[in-house]
Amino acid sequence: MPKPAQNKAMQKPKDMKKSLFFIWKYIKTQKLEIFFAALMMLINIFTSLQATNRLQPIIDNFLQPITGNPTVAERMAGLLSGIIGIGIFYLISVIAAYLQSRLMLHATQKIINRLRNDLFSHLQTLPIKYYDSHTHGELMSRFTNDVDTLNDALGNSLIALLSCSLTLVGIIALMFSKSLFLTLITLALTPVMLFVAQKIMKSSSKYFIEQQKNLGRVNGYIEEIMTGEKVVKVFCHEEKVKAEFEKINEDLRIAATKAQGYSGVMMPIMMNSNNAIYSLIAMIGGLLSISGYLSVGGLVVFLNLMKQFGRPINEASSQFNAVITALAGAERIADIMEQQPESDDYLYPTELVKIGDEFYWQQYDKEGQKKDAIPVKGDVRFIDVTFSYVPQKTILKDISLYAKPGQKIAFVGSTGAGKTTIINLLTRFYDIDDGMITIDGIDIKTIQRESLRKALSMVLQDTHLFTGTVRENIRYGRLDATDEEIEEAAKLASAHSFISRLPHGYDTVIEGDGANLSQGQRQLLNISRAAVADAPILILDEATSSVDTRTERHIEHGLDRLMTGRTTFVIAHRLSTVRNSKAIMVMEHGEIIERGTHEDLLGLKGRYYQLYTGKAELD
Repeated sequence: MPKPAQNKAMQKPKDMKKSLFFIWKYIKTQKLEIFFAALMMLINIFTSLQATNRLQPIIDNFLQPITGNPTVAERMAGLLSGIIGIGIFYLISVIAAYLQSRLMLHATQKIINRLRNDLFSHLQTLPIKYYDSHTHGELMSRFTNDVDTLNDALGNSLIALLSCSLTLVGIIALMFSKSLFLTLITLALTPVMLFVAQKIMKSSSKYFIEQQKNLGRVNGYIEEIMTGEKVVKVFCHEEKVKAEFEKINEDLRIAATKAQGYSGVMMPIMMNSNNAIYSLIAMIGGLLSISGYLSVGGLVVFLNLMKQFGRPINEASSQFNAVITALAGAERIADIMEQQPESDDYLYPTELVKIGDEFYWQQYDKEGQKKDAIPVKGDVRFIDVTFSYVPQKTILKDISLYAKPGQKIAFVGSTGAGKTTIINLLTRFYDIDDGMITIDGIDIKTIQRESLRKALSMVLQDTHLFTGTVRENIRYGRLDATDEEIEEAAKLASAHSFISRLPHGYDTVIEGDGANLSQGQRQLLNISRAAVADAPILILDEATSSVDTRTERHIEHGLDRLMTGRTTFVIAHRLSTVRNSKAIMVMEHGEIIERGTHEDLLGLKGRYYQLYTGKAELD
């Protein structure tokens, strides 16, 4: 008889059709294997039910003969033949179940492998603004929780639901063939039991929800106090936090006691109800057998089927939540896959090509025919640029500036003034609302995004390093760089000296985003990475803000060599690092309020003068 499903939180998809269609796109890639798995499932169900059904002729003909008077030898031979027949059916069932499992496992892993590849590949095409608006944990959960639940559903839950449904149909059909009267009684009593179970579950669900809520409070409080233990001790709040913890822990105890209490009485009630119904059916069946309306073999088979009757219901109910949760996960994955990737605005965009040691802009006409290549000089211009991350909230207002080839342009200003936004627009991480940005007279919207970014090298405040050797991390700037070019780039960035002192030099493995290196060493590797890229335009975004002044001076030696001959944009909080810039742009509230050389700005005695002399500080 059926038992109640476990009380679990279930996430439901908002659009069931969308989730099913998304999953079907991947399932149909393995439809042949899934078809044979379904065929094996049918064979498994048929043979297992037939093995149960074969008990009746054995009992009625040989153990408890209804007609005739077979000899002992005949009964033993018939019994042996029947047992062998049942064994063959079970053997076929086992083989079919094994093949079904292997086929579904193989198909599911291929589907999940393809899904993960597609998801990861698609994420590489999405714009930076998508990552800025979604947390890393949120995106990681798609690869872990959502893909894993989908994996479980495809490998177990979906096939289990189908198998349970067909098994239940087969069991009911066999029960009807044995006794219409007993089947109707069984089917009439089953909803009563399920109704009782549902009532108990409904009463307990609110306590389970309260239990989880209080458990979250307890865990959160423990984490908060453990991380702030020094503060607790400094202000002598030990007794206070103990009292607060005892209160929320007591709330958890009360909720858990009620939840587990309801859950604890569920099983005894259901088991005793099952036994009561089974006893009732056995008693009625016995009377029918004595009266000649049902054979002993038929009664035995019916009672056996009745014991099996609850199994597919229990399994289906336990798998249903998993399937619904997987569909919700599929919907979230589909949401990512539906995001529009970065794309070039033109059918034949301008490309960056390297001829010898020089870079050129290769332009095309509307028919895709090559035009004359233009040498890359690094002349960058912003012309009346306006931009907002969200509508009605302008970040940059009519920004106009230029950087001639080889010049160093610096941006200073308070946090939120728009300095980094200018870099985001130059790299086309975001697109401008109005105006124009050009490089060597070419609108960057007409340049292939990949080519545009290859023309730019960036050294960021975030010194992100990848798992691998020092050599591999530097080569990340240009994957076809030779070992000699990597060492030359490290020398240019003043990194060769410390790399040579590492245990294995350039083959030293970097651990945990550079945990075995100092902050300054990590930044020097970032500069080496930018140097090996050999791009004509260089961007330094707070490149030395996270190191001490002594390390900063060492890093600046590498940056000075790297900036030679390149158009450079510098964002800095420390004004000492921008003194030798060709032009310094002072920004506030999305506008350039002052511009000029270091000496010019000091002469104005405005915002820059106040910052430099310490009369004002950056927010």
